[in-house]
Amino acid sequence: MTPREFLGQFVLTFNDVVLYYFGTLNAFYIILFLVSLYEVVRYVRRTFFSDYEQILRSEMTWPISVIVPAHNESRTIVETIRSLLSINYGQFEVIVVNDGSADDTLQKVVKTFELKLTDRIYRRTLPTGDVRGIYASLEIRNLLVVDKVRGGKADALNTGINVSRYPLYCSVDADSIIEDNALLRVVKPFMEHPDEMVAAGGIVRIANGCKVRDGRVVEIGLPRRMLPIYQVVEYLRAFLSGRIGWSSLRSLLIISGAFGLYRKSEVIAVGGYDRWSQTEDLELVLKLHESLRRQKRRYRIVFVPDPVCWTEVPSKFRVLARQRNRWHRGLVQSLWRHRRMMFNPRYGVIGWVAMPYFVLFELFGPFVEILGYVTVLLAWILGLLNLDFFLLFLIFSIFFGIFLSISAVLLEEISFRRYPGWQHLAMLVLAGVFENFGFRQLLSLFKVKAFWDYLWRRKTWGRMEREGFRQAPPPAARPSSAAPVTSAPR
Repeated sequence: MTPREFLGQFVLTFNDVVLYYFGTLNAFYIILFLVSLYEVVRYVRRTFFSDYEQILRSEMTWPISVIVPAHNESRTIVETIRSLLSINYGQFEVIVVNDGSADDTLQKVVKTFELKLTDRIYRRTLPTGDVRGIYASLEIRNLLVVDKVRGGKADALNTGINVSRYPLYCSVDADSIIEDNALLRVVKPFMEHPDEMVAAGGIVRIANGCKVRDGRVVEIGLPRRMLPIYQVVEYLRAFLSGRIGWSSLRSLLIISGAFGLYRKSEVIAVGGYDRWSQTEDLELVLKLHESLRRQKRRYRIVFVPDPVCWTEVPSKFRVLARQRNRWHRGLVQSLWRHRRMMFNPRYGVIGWVAMPYFVLFELFGPFVEILGYVTVLLAWILGLLNLDFFLLFLIFSIFFGIFLSISAVLLEEISFRRYPGWQHLAMLVLAGVFENFGFRQLLSLFKVKAFWDYLWRRKTWGRMEREGFRQAPPPAARPSSAAPVTSAPR
């Protein structure tokens, strides 16, 4: 067999593998989407009659400590704190952990909220870096700011857990804003299943393009640039078509670090967040699953699709590349560390379905996708490209992606309808089509690079550049009744 014949045979064989791979992947996607569709409709119907006012006023509602790790977040931290202090919830505290910021994050918070250094004792239930000081205010009793040496996000979260007073804690990113009733909605599963609930996550939506005033999103809009708009569609697909499905199968492996509620005692029992991890939220959830399954305990880790957290996403490709590189390296780290759960009957659906899915499709999927495009091109160059195969490849690799993206957008429209105008819907549908021609392939390249960075033990976090929230103008003052209203000259 000549080298050309060998290459041709390899290309044809690999193309068949790619077809079967994409067919299996899309079958998983369709099943998850159908499960998610059923669960979203069921959730909307069930919560339509929910009395969140009763949860708010009940003495049985669990108090919550909201922990905000912050490193160089000067542009958004004040709006985030204002957002948290004004949430509609009974008993809660806000703990901001300044993780060795090199900018004026600490100074801005201390000045804005008139904080003073206290002599509060710091107890290390979880091991953390040194704490330099704890700030509080006589006016705002439920706000605490902890200043510590640089140790990373996981170390800052562990510090917040050590300082916190309440049995539940909510992790919120410093570049995020949660809605008024978000805590009421995410705590509801803990009220319904108090003995089993361990963690609950809410949906994360894109704040780019929205207008913010006094720590509140007052006008929902889409970003001006296409890169963040593609991420809007991506987030809708990941949360509404993915995590809802995994949650209903009791196999949710990820709760977003931007907005997640946890039972503090269970997190402490597994040692808190791991400082070595690039994705501390994924690692924590996997640790909880592994520990609780090993103890043969009944427990729940769920996703709640309505509590909304608005966050800023990268608007530049180089920043997006850093973010996705870190996310994928963290996925590789955590899946390798918990590989003993794979195909282990002790871990049920997680071991037999969720973990193999994430290894086969999330971890190695980018390699198969990129190699699939390369081998199709080689088949065309060698004159081996079959029209039927090429059409099937397009259907499985591109058109199914378009279908799933548009389906996620329409699922958002028929359920929560956060985007008010028809032009928003039209733009999201168009983005759901065009993201499959370039954007998705670029993300796969980012992930392939991340895998090699992991193998070469590159552990850089990557600096995230924030543009800050888009500020809404103050509301127009109404004319005083004492002053005469005159008409404008003609």
